[in-house]
Amino acid sequence: MSNEQTLRRDVALANRIIERFGLSNAFGHVSARIPGTNTFTISTRRSPGLADENQLLVIDTDGKVLSGDGMPNSEFWIHARIYAARPDVGAVVHAHPPACISLTQIGEPHRVVHHQGSAFVDVPEYERIGLIRSRELGDQVAQSLGGGNAVMMRGHGISTAFKDVRAATVAACFLEESAQLNLGMLAAAGGDSGRIRAFTREEAALANEQTGPASRAAERAWEYYAMVAGLKPLGG
Repeated sequence: MSNEQTLRRDVALANRIIERFGLSNAFGHVSARIPGTNTFTISTRRSPGLADENQLLVIDTDGKVLSGDGMPNSEFWIHARIYAARPDVGAVVHAHPPACISLTQIGEPHRVVHHQGSAFVDVPEYERIGLIRSRELGDQVAQSLGGGNAVMMRGHGISTAFKDVRAATVAACFLEESAQLNLGMLAAAGGDSGRIRAFTREEAALANEQTGPASRAAERAWEYYAMVAGLKPLGG
């Protein structure tokens, strides 16, 4: 299988993973940069759960569709402008995970409370409400992300940015798992965030090196998510 075929297969699979694991349903999208270029491949305008490696688009960072049949997702600007701003980023996931959204809407930051959440220290927030349907808004999301690996989008969702599509997808799953734990701990503590024993920066760095979405251990996570996504039905 060629590198291009592998990339397209992983992009389609990543889209199905975020739907099967409840990070998105009818909406959401995953993309990957075509190595060495200012172009990326992304699913067409349909549920990520229906993504097909033979029905992907190639778009450049200026928003021009270069190849593929079908309409692009209206928020492709999230991807385009993150790639434009961050040459180091090889993949972007935009999803709508409910626990992450809930954290933004109760005004609570993401706290690192377990190993799989360790990559997400001081996750920035994009505060504007509404879809990202223009170059200008895409630039604003990229600016909010800065040099980080994730941005919370208030009342909207998240975007993760990593070196490759597998890491970006595992990261999105880890971040939602961590947000669920954050909510559960806040509830168990009666809303008193001071009772949460969040990791220090040093502890988070150690855990991220060992089990974070860009670590070797994340290969096991991708294998698991990919296998389960292949067994779960659409909407399941």
